[in-house]
Amino acid sequence: MTIVVKIGGSLTRTGPPRRLLERMCGRPGVVLVPGGGALADQVRVMQPQMALSDGAAHRMAILAMEQMGHAFLDIAPALFPVRTLADLTSAGGGTALWLPAAMTLDAPDIPQGWDVTSDSLALWLANRLAAERLVLIKAPGVDVPRSTDRARDLAAWSRQGLVDAAFATMALGYSGDIVLIPADDGALLDRVLEPPPPQGIEENQEGRRRS
Repeated sequence: MTIVVKIGGSLTRTGPPRRLLERMCGRPGVVLVPGGGALADQVRVMQPQMALSDGAAHRMAILAMEQMGHAFLDIAPALFPVRTLADLTSAGGGTALWLPAAMTLDAPDIPQGWDVTSDSLALWLANRLAAERLVLIKAPGVDVPRSTDRARDLAAWSRQGLVDAAFATMALGYSGDIVLIPADDGALLDRVLEPPPPQGIEENQEGRRRS
């Protein structure tokens, strides 16, 4: 099972997310995506100051994610850096950390502008990997609307600014689960990162409960 996990940039603005990264290490099948955080914020500041195009700002923000990825690798050296889909086969039993520049800077199917941030780029990667689940880790304490209606949830997340403007549209082409989690909900995080038991084991457990 492949799970793509995006660590929100908001989690890096007050200090290193050391405990979260250490918690994520050693999870086979998990691919981390770093948000740009304060590095991407600086691109937003520079764009009007230097009269930069949206395309230039988009590429600079991707490089901000790349830089944040290198910071994560320094904080948690057990993470395995990957730049291409082929690299993922070398991650072995560890947790992969995606450095996005090689795959995304010139990708023709990614709109260039602030409507696409690291949320949508994580979704784009989940699609490319045919990942069964995409997990977006948000700031502690954030109220995440949840229902049984995915379209309703996506609309609510967009209205509240929990995902970027392009996310709901890009999600139409993704068949896996999408889960938003506050960083302080460790129990939910552990549940969504745990792969489901094999079908045979699940059926045996159900049979024992009934007997």
